[in-house]
Amino acid sequence: MNSKPQLFNIPSISTGELSGKIGKNEWQLIDVRPIDAYNGWKLKGETRGGHIKGARSLPIKWLNYIDWIEIVRAKDISPEHHLVIYGYDKSESHKVANQFLKAGYDDIRIYNDFLIDWTSNNKLPMEILKRYKNLVSANWLNELIKTGSAPECNNNKFVICHAHYQNKKAYDDGHIPKAIELDTNLLESSETWNRRSPKELKTSLEKLGINCDTTVILYGRFSYPNNDDPFPGSSAGHLGAFRCAFIMMYAGVKDVKILNGGLQSWIDEGFETTTIEYNKKPVSDFGTSIPSCPELVVDLAEAKDILKSPNKNLVSVRSWKEFIGEVSGYNYIEKKGRIPGAVFGNCGTDAYHMENYRNLDHTTREHQEIEKMWADVGITHDKHNAFYCGTGWRGSEAFFNAWLMGWQKVSVFDGGWFEWSSKGLDYETGPPKK
Repeated sequence: MNSKPQLFNIPSISTGELSGKIGKNEWQLIDVRPIDAYNGWKLKGETRGGHIKGARSLPIKWLNYIDWIEIVRAKDISPEHHLVIYGYDKSESHKVANQFLKAGYDDIRIYNDFLIDWTSNNKLPMEILKRYKNLVSANWLNELIKTGSAPECNNNKFVICHAHYQNKKAYDDGHIPKAIELDTNLLESSETWNRRSPKELKTSLEKLGINCDTTVILYGRFSYPNNDDPFPGSSAGHLGAFRCAFIMMYAGVKDVKILNGGLQSWIDEGFETTTIEYNKKPVSDFGTSIPSCPELVVDLAEAKDILKSPNKNLVSVRSWKEFIGEVSGYNYIEKKGRIPGAVFGNCGTDAYHMENYRNLDHTTREHQEIEKMWADVGITHDKHNAFYCGTGWRGSEAFFNAWLMGWQKVSVFDGGWFEWSSKGLDYETGPPKK
């Protein structure tokens, strides 16, 4: 007979007591709600969305991961901290607290009045991801599909895109109902990997049924790219979704959203996929001139100018091995190295992974973590930051993160290492000199 899990008696903390601990380094708040609630979505009708100032995101969903404690350590949450755990549900807070106790954390309190007291009092500090509305959950998307409307979306003219690169099988094997398939080649050139010409983008977007006033929700499937494959990017569909989102924004689509976590988040919520192929419904005109937001793109000449300015950064969103020239990162790029003067933006392990920008469930990392990672190397909101990688995909995801935070001076160096290395320009290898 299986024994019940041991439950510990964990003390609570009042609103008044907690308000006096905000900003003290020895106290660490843990938000166990879904990441979407942490970002700003009001999932339980709260007065204010977002999270208590300084709280870290540790959704109860992550208790299912065997390496849960590794996530905790990666967030620098140590046994020396005084922990305060809160969420929507008292029982969920207790489950996470018990897991901490089992892991050797012994100074823990539960805050039970987040919904009743904290969110309703404007004097108590909260934080929010500024453009959280552009990072949507599977539940939000399911409501939009079923009813034609969803919270904080008043547009019944929407298109859902399942992004992929030369891999329609990723769509055919199962996709979100009503989603159309979108090959990234429609929006970027397979010769240069830059965005296509304004004329080509107009034609492609109109064929997809998208004009400047369409709400577009993009996502992809992640299936562990194999670098020995001739086209590893065909498995990095959710990364391709960020690339398509960036190009659509550049073109002039006013409301571009990403499904947080991609297809995996849809599956994790228990929603069914379908193999029915949904036909695209072309529109007659995009509705505005392309590009409507040319400032989002940096081309080669401007990239060179950025490198000369102390108030601008050319940010290399590549792996360390690519940055120091051990590998090029791509089977079609010969030269290995980095652009002299580029700032290391640290994507993850290789050209098709973005671990340093995502959680284990492929949702976007809490924005404070990304902001700190950037600040440590001089990437700050007051500078113009132009992100690049090899061909634009990883740079687009980093750009989207900065844009979600509300950063004003952000763009993508579209040509990236592929264009730079092909022009015979100077480059560096080895660790940068301090």
